[in-house]
Amino acid sequence: MNTFDQQLANRLGFSGLVPFVLLTLACWIVHPDWLGYFIKGQLSYGIAILSFLGGLHWGVALMSHDRPADEIKQALIWGVIPTMIAWCSMINMGIGFLVQILGFVVAYQVDKHFYQRYALPGWFLVLRFRLTCVVVTALSLTFIAANVRS
Repeated sequence: MNTFDQQLANRLGFSGLVPFVLLTLACWIVHPDWLGYFIKGQLSYGIAILSFLGGLHWGVALMSHDRPADEIKQALIWGVIPTMIAWCSMINMGIGFLVQILGFVVAYQVDKHFYQRYALPGWFLVLRFRLTCVVVTALSLTFIAANVRS
């Protein structure tokens, strides 16, 4: 991947944080009567992004024709687990944020393991770490707002 592609990936990755950040800010400044809408919006966006992280493994695994069948099988199985974690976050809004925070942290840890196998460039894991830090912070601050402001 050339420098332009790396820069584009970084820009797109960070642009994906905009809803997380804006929804977090909204949870702290909107009238409490509107708070529930922004909390649900944050949980919904977290579900979409956590599911996307699992889907990345499907794409990479299916394109890795030279990888051992066992590794591809593990990647495909893991690829559905973030979606299941995300789905579990809908069961109860009170713990939904905690479930998603745990899901994003676990997804990053698993990605570190799998991405080395895929021989992805080192900058990609750095990007994943930075994005995960912002997401976890946003979800944490939204969780606090939901409990303090409601």
